[in-house]
Amino acid sequence: MKRTISTSDAPAAVGAYSQATTNGDVIFTAGQIPMTPDGELLDDEPIAAQTRQSLENVEAILDEEGCNMTDVLKVTVFMDDIEDFDEMNDAYKEYFVDNPPARSAVEVANLPKGVGVEIEAIADAE
Repeated sequence: MKRTISTSDAPAAVGAYSQATTNGDVIFTAGQIPMTPDGELLDDEPIAAQTRQSLENVEAILDEEGCNMTDVLKVTVFMDDIEDFDEMNDAYKEYFVDNPPARSAVEVANLPKGVGVEIEAIADAE
């Protein structure tokens, strides 16, 4: 049975979506942009800082379910400029040191609120 996940340690959902959902076996996070839990948008920060904040948000959502980044099975990284890949990747690998999850990184035309990166994850909830 589907259940929504919500935490005040990540930015609140501002539309018709949840921060994450789970069926008890798998967690699906919504795309997380570089916004602090109190709503500060880091859109003018370098991609590394935007990546870290996005992953901090993913981590906070997983923590709400008693999970952590080692439980992540798959990540999708959306970037507004694929030329920023190396900078994003350097920050990203700080969160996945051993046994990193599968990942896709794609360039898109635009992201919400003009940010440079948005990250979503699928994690094992068991």
